[in-house]
Amino acid sequence: MTHHVVRRAADAAFAVPTQLPYPSRGFTRWSMVGEEDGSVHTGFGVCELTPHGTAGAHVHSYEESFHLLSGTVVLDTPEGSYLLEEGDYGLLPTGVPHAWRGGGDTVARWADMLAPVPRARYGHDTQAVPDLPVREPVRIDVRDPRTRSFGHFESVQMDPGKQSQDLLSVSASMRTALLVYSGITVKMMVDADLGAVASTMFMVQYAADGVAGAHDHPFEETYLIVEGAVDATFDGERYRLGVGDAAWAGAGCVHGFSNAGTGPVRWLETQAPQPPSRHSYRFARDWDHLRDVLGVLGVPEVLGVPETREAES
Repeated sequence: MTHHVVRRAADAAFAVPTQLPYPSRGFTRWSMVGEEDGSVHTGFGVCELTPHGTAGAHVHSYEESFHLLSGTVVLDTPEGSYLLEEGDYGLLPTGVPHAWRGGGDTVARWADMLAPVPRARYGHDTQAVPDLPVREPVRIDVRDPRTRSFGHFESVQMDPGKQSQDLLSVSASMRTALLVYSGITVKMMVDADLGAVASTMFMVQYAADGVAGAHDHPFEETYLIVEGAVDATFDGERYRLGVGDAAWAGAGCVHGFSNAGTGPVRWLETQAPQPPSRHSYRFARDWDHLRDVLGVLGVPEVLGVPETREAES
């Protein structure tokens, strides 16, 4: 049995997490995917923090990736304090102390990916730690070679025609690469290159004719729609997803997508655990083709294994 979850923006339920072992003020989270949904590797949600809010210093026994959706927030770490703005993303490795505080005039909102999934029976795998120094925050500099855990995304990065060196914020490399196929564009954000070991986070965009046929994976995926609308199918159930909606597909859940509008549709996607080096996609279309080919050749469904063994004996 496979699982999938669909969460609607209209049903968003932001609340103070009851399990927090550290002091907080003005901090709420909408838990979209968690242990209660049957997830093993994915804890996904959207956080909100008021301009004067705080989330005290703590550590996790899982890695945390994040992407700023709107507003401004300050992230305190042992290495320094960073002023994060819309489009910034980053990684907090397992066991790294960190804290959040308001950094602007409006509510800050960010998506977070927690991998593997926090477990209620272990206190949600989070512990409070001593306060971190409160320093003057600085903007992340993605061109600084010392920037190991952060990046910045803008929608123009999804345009293959605007990837010349003079338009790139960083030097051309695989970190700036785009994967483009079948009307689909993928821009990697958090992965092993950034230091992640348990998950990935990236942006996906479908052109008006973008389609991905039915397939499944040996890992879990989450999708948060940030622009446009998409028709999604999960194990035969069809959904129209719009901005702010989210979905999760468990390992083995057969799913597919097609753009539901005339403009692009874009979403933030996560995968956990990280995909294997081969066979991370299993397309139903290809295996249906093999079945048809074998049928034309007259190959029976059972390939006579008992007879083969008898001959060998």
